[in-house]
Amino acid sequence: MTRRVPCPPAPGPLEAYAARFDDLLSTLAQRRGFREYLAGLLLPRDRNKTLTCLAGTEPLVGAQHASVQRLQFFPSESTWDHERVNARRVELLLADPATAPHPRGVLVIDDSGDRKDGKATAHVGRQWLGRLGKTDNGIVTVTTCWADESLYYPLHAVPYSPAHHFPKGKSDPDFRTKLQIAAELARTAKADGVAFRAVAADCAYGDQDGFRRQLAAAGLPFVMALKPSHGTWAYGKDAYTPPSMPPVP
Repeated sequence: MTRRVPCPPAPGPLEAYAARFDDLLSTLAQRRGFREYLAGLLLPRDRNKTLTCLAGTEPLVGAQHASVQRLQFFPSESTWDHERVNARRVELLLADPATAPHPRGVLVIDDSGDRKDGKATAHVGRQWLGRLGKTDNGIVTVTTCWADESLYYPLHAVPYSPAHHFPKGKSDPDFRTKLQIAAELARTAKADGVAFRAVAADCAYGDQDGFRRQLAAAGLPFVMALKPSHGTWAYGKDAYTPPSMPPVP
């Protein structure tokens, strides 16, 4: 078996963390790109974390810089498996006493959208982009996040593909709504051993009876926001007094 070429180490204690992923990255370029990407995310910057920002070059004019081109290749063209890398990240979070989830935390479900021009990019389409507060051309990703009163971190993220990306549209067997993706992510968190008190989401999810039924069927308690216009039902004595939850220690 060919001996691996040593990779330039990441700065300071970041190297010990990055090395935990080396068995998932098959080439020196991947291992180096992974370290550069992590360092760029953690370094303080005065602008959005674009590739030029992560690489520490000027906006626009620095896009052709060798460090930016090398970093761009890592997330967009390289052959590493993002699901395996994320599974390792979640595994490390669950094993570390400082970040291990506990039953008093919550699993937060949400989606975020980013504007994207054109039609050729995977998952792009005209849809509601919550970050912009309007319908526009862009990409929407459904995410789960674990949180308590002092800590939060992302767990899983899956992009939503609008119906026009599928041969049979919404009737295509591979098409999934954002609600279906969200329910699957909640079940995935439970299967991965993530402890939480309840699933929490805003009214975009809470108003959907089918989504709440999916959570209930999976044995997942939930706390959902509802629009004021959404009617609720309860037994007489509980109609205006929701059952209180025990205080968090």
